[in-house]
Formats: sequence, C-alpha cells, structure tokens
Amino acid sequence: MAWSTREIAKLAGTSLRAVRHYHEVGLLPEPERRANGYKQYGVAHLVRLLRIKRLTDLGFSLTQIAEMGDADEHPQQALRTLDAELAATIEGLQRARVEIGLILRQSAATDLPPQFSEATAETYLTDADRSFVVVLTRVLGPGGLETYADMLRDAPAEPTDPEFDTLPADADARTRQAIAERLAPEIRELFAARPGLKNVTADAPGGARAADITMVKALKDLYNPAQIDVFRRIYKLLNP
Repeated sequence: MAWSTREIAKLAGTSLRAVRHYHEVGLLPEPERRANGYKQYGVAHLVRLLRIKRLTDLGFSLTQIAEMGDADEHPQQALRTLDAELAATIEGLQRARVEIGLILRQSAATDLPPQFSEATAETYLTDADRSFVVVLTRVLGPGGLETYADMLRDAPAEPTDPEFDTLPADADARTRQAIAERLAPEIRELFAARPGLKNVTADAPGGARAADITMVKALKDLYNPAQIDVFRRIYKLLNP
C-alpha cells in the first residue's frame, strides 16, 4: 500500500507543510519515488508520522522528538520531564488568573505585582510616584517589598503637599526650603513607625548597593531638579 504526500498527511491529520518540514529536519525519512517522480509513502511512514503528531500534541518540541530517536518504546524520562514543565506552566497560569481576578475586582494597575496593586488601590500617587514604585518592584527583596507595600497601604488618599507635586523645576530656594520643612516631620514620623524603611534594600537580590544606585537614578529621572533639591533638604533636616 502506498500513499502520496497529500494522502498520508490527510490520514495522519496533519498538513502537507508539516510533512515536508519533518523531512527537512530529519524526523521523517524520505520515501521512495514512483517512476513519475511522485513520493510513495508506506505504513512505516504513517506510523512514524502519527507518533510525531502524537508527541507534538502532548507538547514535545521537534528537537525533543528527534532526541528520542526512531525507537517506539515508552519515553518515560522524556514524559516525566514534560509533565514537570507542564505542571510549572499550569501553576504560572493559575497565578496569572489570580492576579487578573484581583486587577479586575480592584480596577488595579497592571504594571504592579498583587501586593502593590492592593496597597496602592486607594493611595494618592502621581505618575512619577507610580513609576518609582514599579522600579522598586524590580530591585527590592521580599522583605523590602513588604515593608514598602505596608507603608503604601496606610498612605493618604489625598496629596500631603500638592505644592511639591506641582513644583516647577526653577522654583526658588525659599520655596524649596519651605516645602522641605513641611514634609520633614511627616517623613520623620513615617520612619519612626516603620524602622524597616531605613534598610529597605537589605535583602535586595542584586545587593543593597545596586538597589540604592538604581533607586537614586530613578529619582533623578522621574522628579525635576527642584523636587530633587527638596529631597536633599529633607535629608539634611533629618540628619543634621
């Protein structure tokens, strides 16, 4: 019994393109040709093609199938490896569904992990503030993230100092100093209530120094020179 390429593709439930590709990558041996030049496939080709299709349907890559060779014995180890990979994929998809559900319920931002989406749901943040939080989620460790998220949960829903948020880059020194003096006591109380903020980068995966450098760079990119100067003035007031 011999089939053409189109016929064997139909029998195997695959496409002509797939059959030709399997030939190109060496998964399916080339059949003999008739006198007219057309390929003629036999039962062995069909069995091999069905095995390839079955394995690809299970999730094996063509590279993995090639590594199994032509033997038809039960690929136990390959199946166990694939099963573990699929389990990890399913777990990741389940986590994603949980996060999507949270985002939908709280109308939360998609650029923040769950703990921060929840923490910032009713917190006032400027665009710069939110971008800075996004950066923090990439450099802080679990302890630092939880400390910062906990602080945000208790942050007010209204701006504490609107003048700072709208401060122009060319604001004069007197204005900058006045804002710093207003904000310094609040920040002092914040650090007193949450001592962990002083060492928020302690468990950073890439090291505290690298996290500090990234955070400073983010501040300089996100806030204008006058606002950065206010930060410096607050630091001097808190550390005379």
